[in-house]
Amino acid sequence: MSALATEQAVGHWKHADEIEVLTFDMGRETFALEAVIVQEILDLLPETPVPGARPFVASVINFRGKVIPLADLRLAFGMPAAEATIDSRIVVIELLLDGEPTLVGLRADKVNETTTLTKEASEPPPSLGMRWRPDYIDCVVKRGSDFIIIPNLKALFSGADSRAPAAEAN
Repeated sequence: MSALATEQAVGHWKHADEIEVLTFDMGRETFALEAVIVQEILDLLPETPVPGARPFVASVINFRGKVIPLADLRLAFGMPAAEATIDSRIVVIELLLDGEPTLVGLRADKVNETTTLTKEASEPPPSLGMRWRPDYIDCVVKRGSDFIIIPNLKALFSGADSRAPAAEAN
């Protein structure tokens, strides 16, 4: 394992052995976001398409009078788009992008819970056998027999690389 991969995986754990996260599902995978960046969980809202935008951030929504981008991480991770269901939600998060606090909506197939994950259960993404770009994943956390993926939101939303994901999900 490279020093960079190890450093990336422990980024969330710099000041603690545990972090509070919000878990949500996309397809058959469970993802987590640090709870501190979550602003609100919304029912689906009307969307306005943005011509020429990156495919996974192709629309905007009105959030409390502000126009914010709506991201479909399924597309960023090479998963097929999915129809909305009764469980679909928008998770509004605040990120620091280019030094500016930025609100972004993320589509989720289902929001699960707020829980605590431990540093000792986390590890960097495997370098082989990944169907997603490893730079899009901060770390993978084992909880029971399941794995929870913590995405690297800065890599996902940086404008520097707008390539398609490395491989399609099956």
